Amino acid sequence: MSPFFRLYLILLAAAGCVTPVPAWSDTYPSKPIRLVVPQPPGGPSDVTARLVAQKLAEALKRPVVVDNRPGANGIIGIDAVAKAAPDGHTLLMTPSSSLTLVPHLYKLPYDPIKDLAPVSLVNNMGTLFMMVNSSVPAKTIQEFIDLAKSKPGQINFGAGTSATHLAGEMFRLATGTDITAVPYKGTGPQLTALLAGEVSMAVDGFPALPHVKSGKLRALAALSPKRSPVLPDVPTMRESGVQGVEIGSWTGLLAPAGTPKEIVNRLQVEIAKIVALPGVKERLVSVGAEPVGSTPEQFAAIIDAENATWAKVVKATNFKIDQ
Repeated sequence: MSPFFRLYLILLAAAGCVTPVPAWSDTYPSKPIRLVVPQPPGGPSDVTARLVAQKLAEALKRPVVVDNRPGANGIIGIDAVAKAAPDGHTLLMTPSSSLTLVPHLYKLPYDPIKDLAPVSLVNNMGTLFMMVNSSVPAKTIQEFIDLAKSKPGQINFGAGTSATHLAGEMFRLATGTDITAVPYKGTGPQLTALLAGEVSMAVDGFPALPHVKSGKLRALAALSPKRSPVLPDVPTMRESGVQGVEIGSWTGLLAPAGTPKEIVNRLQVEIAKIVALPGVKERLVSVGAEPVGSTPEQFAAIIDAENATWAKVVKATNFKIDQ
């Protein structure tokens, strides 16, 4: 037997002993998936997460368990995901402010850009409105500005979250009014205070709309570039003559950084299918959300742009949180 033929047989035998390594897409998921929501149950992001979890479980043939980890403006829940194994079995469903505003207000135990991998924008959470109690004698933004200027330091506004607090500060700076923030532990208590007349004004969204329609609250302006189809007669801040007071809100899906691209892409494809389902669309619309879906790259660009916006707002308002 020639040396060359002997070498050929050895290589052939070795090749037969090699077991092909299965692709991530063939083995994922290999166990239940944990979907972390950095907010308490019942909120818009939680509703979105539970809708997605149900449909994702059906698509992936594995349980998807929603894990609510509220606290510290989303830091606790996001930290758990940022430090999880990057294998696609721990995911994050978060509102925008926890990801793009909070990093400018707190020292974080993680880097939201380096430690997380965007998967998909899931929905836009609807328009936020500047609202007043119906007892406030102002039916337009200009009338509210005139009222505030006639009573410097006497008009207050609810600050249930960092975002709603900053919205009030942005309005104060843009209009030259002397209004005072009253802090509350969440938008729920903020809404209760506005209904009770404890504060004159607050920024709120879908949860407050029934009270606008009943006449208990009055929406003066939308904090969005265009009018909301929910309240089409309410002008935007721009239309009302106030520039630079715009805030959006969305919910997105992310994974730990380092999660294989095949898994991220698989999840993105499934999310696109889920948000297009009629039943899912109807449920999201019922809580004031607009189903969207996006590629990981598109979602990353949205996160970067909003981070830049909040950085400017926080700097312009000199906004600080006691830590």
